Amino acid sequence: MPLFSTPTQFAALALVFVAGWLFGLASHPGGKKWKARYLAERDAHASVKKDGDVRAAAAEKRAVEAERENARLVKDVEAARVAAPVVERAPVVDTSRSGALSSARPAYARPAYNADGTKRGWFDFDQRR
Repeated sequence: MPLFSTPTQFAALALVFVAGWLFGLASHPGGKKWKARYLAERDAHASVKKDGDVRAAAAEKRAVEAERENARLVKDVEAARVAAPVVERAPVVDTSRSGALSSARPAYARPAYNADGTKRGWFDFDQRR
């Protein structure tokens, strides 16, 4: 059997619902405290947003100044560009194997194998046979 089955029971349920709603409204302390908190939060948010807008504008101004300075420096460098003197470097000679200058090969172009046919190790630490 259902809990509410007659129209009188449904009317009583509706009456209890409305009475509870009215009792809740009557016992509510108002909304002044929550309204004050909401207004304070809204004002704090507005001040932070305004501060952020000011900071963004200042950052944009600094970026524009930096771009202008960069363009000026590039123009000055291009105007004062002089051909750099050519400096020839002598190759680095590997004297670690023989102790004397047997070959004038640079150190960066050493072969993978020694003159006697043995393979060089990684960074010449380990001699493989």
